[in-house]
This record gives sequence, C-alpha cells and structure tokens, in this order.
Amino acid sequence: RHLFKLWTCGCGLLNYVEPVFRPPSEGRSLILQVTNGCSWNKCTFCDMYTQPQKKFKAKPEDETLAEIKKAAAAGPQFEKVFLADGDALVLPIRRLVEILTAIKKYMPWVKRVSSYCLPRNIRKKTVEDLKQLQELGFGMAYVGAESGDDEILEFINKGETYESTLSALVKLKEAGIKTSVMILNGMGGMKYSQQHAENSARLMNEAQPDFLSTLVVSYPMGDERVREGFKGEYELPDQRTLFMEMRHLIETLELDNTVFRSDHASNYVTLKGTLGADKQKLLDQLDDAIAGRIALRQEWQRGL
Repeated sequence: RHLFKLWTCGCGLLNYVEPVFRPPSEGRSLILQVTNGCSWNKCTFCDMYTQPQKKFKAKPEDETLAEIKKAAAAGPQFEKVFLADGDALVLPIRRLVEILTAIKKYMPWVKRVSSYCLPRNIRKKTVEDLKQLQELGFGMAYVGAESGDDEILEFINKGETYESTLSALVKLKEAGIKTSVMILNGMGGMKYSQQHAENSARLMNEAQPDFLSTLVVSYPMGDERVREGFKGEYELPDQRTLFMEMRHLIETLELDNTVFRSDHASNYVTLKGTLGADKQKLLDQLDDAIAGRIALRQEWQRGL
C-alpha cells in the first residue's frame, strides 16, 4: 500500500491504496477510502481498478475509525466527505451506519457525505435503510449509468439493465438522497449511437436525476475488450457523430429541474445548463459546434 498525503485536510498521512478516483465536484472533499477497488470490476470500457493492488476489499472497521479520528483532529478544513473507492455503498447498512455515525460524531461540521454507487449496491437495501443513511448525512450518490440501452449494457458487461438502474435511482430519490448520473457519449459506437441516445434519454426522463453529466469514451489502454463485447462491431464515433448523438440525447430529454454538465476534459465542447430551462441554448451550442462556428477543445487538451 502507498501512503499519500491528504492536502485537503492537512491531517498528515492517511492510508490509501492508489490510484484513488473521485468525481470532479468532490475536489475539496476529504477522501475517505472505506473500500479498495470495485466490487464488480467487469465493465469492458473501464480501466480504473485493473491494477493488481486494486482487488476489491473493504477496509477494516478499526482502520476506518482511526482515519476518521485522524482527519477530525485537523479541524474543520473541509465540509464534505467522499467515501471511496468505486462503490462504497456495497458495504452492509450496519457498516455504513457506523461510518456515518463516526463522521457525525468526530466531524460535526461536515455538511454532506457522498460516494460512487453501482445500481446493484441498492438492490438489497430498502428505502428505510437509505433514509437512515440520509438522516446521518449521506446526501449524494454518483451513479454511472453509462447507457439506458439494454443491448449496449450487455455488450459492455455492465451487469445492469435499464430497469435495475431505474429502480436504484427511484429508490435513492424516495430516500431523499440526491443522484448524479453519468452517461457516456459514444458508448454505443457508430452503429448503436442513435438507440444509445434515445434509451439513455428515456431512462433519465423516468428517473429525473438531480444532476446529469456526460463524458466522451476513450480507451488509453486500448479498446480490445470493448470490441470483443460488441463482437467486432464497435467503431469509436467521429467528432460529428458524437455531437449528433449528444444533440439527439438533449433533444429527447424531458427533465423538470436537472443540472446538466458536459464539461469533462474528454468533451470537445463544454455544455452547462439546467434542463429543461436551458434546453434550446444547449441545442444551439451543439448546432454551432456541428457547423464549425465555435472553437473546440483540441486533442492534446483532452488527454487524460
């Protein structure tokens, strides 16, 4: 394991198994690694937790409590806590309650706790379970839906379906936990681009998430696994197809009050707004991008 200094709280050394990932919006949060790796870790497009040291394991309870106390000793230098790694909500309710209770006890200034969440994490948790977490300060779940198309989800070995993702998002909403959903622009390749956009929009229309974001798929370590899943039919969309897919997605979305962001480094054009209020503005921006009327992010700027 690697020791990594957590600059956000000035609390000295916390014990991390690197690499550690977090959403961009958690940049000023205390990163508390309560699990290592991803409990599923079979998605063909994802290389986040493929290193040998990232084999999934829950951190021992005594180590987690010790790190909470160590971070607390630094005082109120952060207002949010992000529970890493890939899917902290896979932990049993008892463990999650213990963690959140300790955060509330030793860090009373913390305003929100959040984590990544696989829809499968929620299947055996009741709305009452989730409400208990929400009452203890758990306020946001980041859900990588990737696509709302069952065919594509099977191709990428996501281990989820349209219905399983929708069920999780609805259950979280009923518990009062905000949801931030990720859709991957280009995940359907050239062949499945339109159905990817349509069914992803349909899923979001039913779920009505609090936040929705997109990033463009990329394969810095190669796309062999993705091509194998698509039975050789996968071709990474060109720039125009990506824009057209995004336009079709936004055009099909019928959201009441969802904050939308497409500003990840992988995107050629930055899109920000609230849907549906800013729907036409976003469509106009995409039309300008398609017509070449605005400057786009260069390839070297998209390096991750």
